Amino acid sequence: MSTAQILNYEVIGHGQPVVLLHGLFGDLDNLKGLGRDLSEDYQVVLVDARNHGDSFHSDHMNYRDMAQDLAATLDDIGVEQAHIVGHSMGGKIAMEFALTYPERALSVIAADIAPVAYDPKHRHILDALQQLDLGQVKTRTDADKQLAKFIETKGVRQFLLKNLRRDDNGYSWRLNLDTLSQCYGEISGAVRSGQYDGPILFIKGGDSNYLQSEHESAIRERFRDIDMKIIEGTGHWLHAEKPRVFNRLARSFVENHSRT
Repeated sequence: MSTAQILNYEVIGHGQPVVLLHGLFGDLDNLKGLGRDLSEDYQVVLVDARNHGDSFHSDHMNYRDMAQDLAATLDDIGVEQAHIVGHSMGGKIAMEFALTYPERALSVIAADIAPVAYDPKHRHILDALQQLDLGQVKTRTDADKQLAKFIETKGVRQFLLKNLRRDDNGYSWRLNLDTLSQCYGEISGAVRSGQYDGPILFIKGGDSNYLQSEHESAIRERFRDIDMKIIEGTGHWLHAEKPRVFNRLARSFVENHSRT
């Protein structure tokens, strides 16, 4: 049974629609730099995935449901077809959407992700976030000090702590950590089988190990019109590390596959 609901979204610009999908622990702000660039010529739809940002919380989280969420959201906006761009988990949602609704995906960009199952690389992050004692957090600095016991890299902590919100009762998580933890196997899992004949671009971070030659067979089983680009000197967060290069590649691909 579907658990699909309309996602929190923001629409900027006018023209042919382009959807931007963030990764795990992110929100619609993550790809807003690309969104602002594209909004000069396109209608850009930025969304928060379920259990992220300001979207609804659910006990279910798998790629089938997340693709259906996106379809319901596009229906709400009145968008029939769109270019679909996603980073990491968002790239998997983009691929799942294209395989489920091939007639609705004008093109797909999957940033530093393959349609395969991965080892649970982020389990330690989920564990760390769940161990934060929010009752002891009076400021974001307090939260950062607690998180630093588990996560060394300050930039990663700052990214994660964007998910804290404050109201009169103190701090709480925008993320649904319980569901993310319980469904992490599905989030790390492969996208559905099937076939999408439209154009798809995989953008790899040159120093990232998320896209490997061993993933080629899984990619070719699902997709026919495949392009691949590498951004040298970047890791998994390629869109944040070299935004101008990433935005240029994404814009060029969308332009090349836009209806005239």
